[in-house]
Amino acid sequence: MARQWYSENDDDGLLRVLWHGNQEFIFVRSQQALAEILVKNCYQFEKPGFIRNFLSIVVGWALLTTEGDVHKKQRRNMLPAFAFRHIKDLYPLFWKKSCEGIAAMTAEYRETYQPSTGKAEMEISAWSTRSGLDIIGLASTSIDFGAIKDADSPLAQSYYRLNPSPSDFFLIGLSAFLPRWVLQAVPLPRMLSIKRATKHIRGVCRGLIKDKGMRLANKEDIGVDILSVALSSGLFTDEDLVDQMLTFLTAGHETTAASLVWAIYLLAKNPHMQERLRTEIRENLPSPDSADSGITSADIDGLPYLNAVCNETLRTHGPVATTIRIATANTTLQGQYIPRGTLLMLPIWAHNTDRLLWGADAHEFKPERWLSPQLGGTSKTNSASGGATSNYAFMTFLHGPHSCIGANFSKSEMACLLAAWIGRFSFEIKDKSLLDERNLRINPSVVAKPEGGLRLR
Repeated sequence: MARQWYSENDDDGLLRVLWHGNQEFIFVRSQQALAEILVKNCYQFEKPGFIRNFLSIVVGWALLTTEGDVHKKQRRNMLPAFAFRHIKDLYPLFWKKSCEGIAAMTAEYRETYQPSTGKAEMEISAWSTRSGLDIIGLASTSIDFGAIKDADSPLAQSYYRLNPSPSDFFLIGLSAFLPRWVLQAVPLPRMLSIKRATKHIRGVCRGLIKDKGMRLANKEDIGVDILSVALSSGLFTDEDLVDQMLTFLTAGHETTAASLVWAIYLLAKNPHMQERLRTEIRENLPSPDSADSGITSADIDGLPYLNAVCNETLRTHGPVATTIRIATANTTLQGQYIPRGTLLMLPIWAHNTDRLLWGADAHEFKPERWLSPQLGGTSKTNSASGGATSNYAFMTFLHGPHSCIGANFSKSEMACLLAAWIGRFSFEIKDKSLLDERNLRINPSVVAKPEGGLRLR
């Protein structure tokens, strides 16, 4: 609905909407209003309590669920672990696991290869999930879920039960009326599954933190993963670290996996773009089969078209389509009175394709907008911003104190995965009706991705 409103109207303001059950929302389009909500007065506009209460059952009280002074302290203490000087040390791990995933996908390709067509079929969503889980497990906590080798490994299965589910919306709705402790006691299958999974993974995280703590005390090397850097700071209790690790696993895994699926889908729709990217990758990166197939951050970051494709995918098909805030006090927004308790909808997909900010071709997938004219780009202003006229034109990772702390981590991981996949395989859409994106059903969950997976050949 928001995309339709943006495409049909030039009104750069606030839109009052009555949703299901006459629930009032304010849709926010104005850049001034976004700046007030996300930056200037961000702690007057928080995630609704009923959403945070449900999420806290999964991840505890960490960056995703805290607000106010607690959030400020946690973010300040975690920021050093996400500095690029640490992220760049993770690129070799990203690449190594991407290559491991490619080897497993190649084995499946050979099993399904049909000589009559010269092609094989593959459902890529499952592979993006398995590869992404192994990467974020190792890079954030040094836990190897082993999902690439065995999708049914006990630890991977526990994690999958934490992935966003359509039934979560029902539990989130209940959390608006029930205290957290009552919601946890509701004997619904989904809640019981979440509790079993979190108990298993929390136990693994506690054991890992204890082991790393002992090695740190003995002045031993404990690794370069996010947990190790945070633990070395001495700013967190063990339970704080467990909550943060659950947050990074749940918030960082499925979002990147979904972004990879969207990138492959968009490149399959645009074979000339796919071929251009494949050429750039093969000319500059080692083969995933090579025994010394190592890379550095400079190898990946130095590929302009790869990064342009990633940026454009995150613009047009970010993993989260919308986010919600609630006014915690009587306040104003763009000069308009906003009473306490008002819900505000920030439609990320609509902002990212707003023609007032991106021009008439805002809805088109055009990686060239992120390239300089010297590289065949179309940006007449700043290619680093895709040529957009405002910081708020790109909302995928939000802005301000609640922006995604792992944005650089996510983009780096996505680039390594996409480089490995496109460097090895050529993808085309099996069901030609899906060339029209309107025929593609989107999963009704927190993370936006094709429902039922995506079969390609």
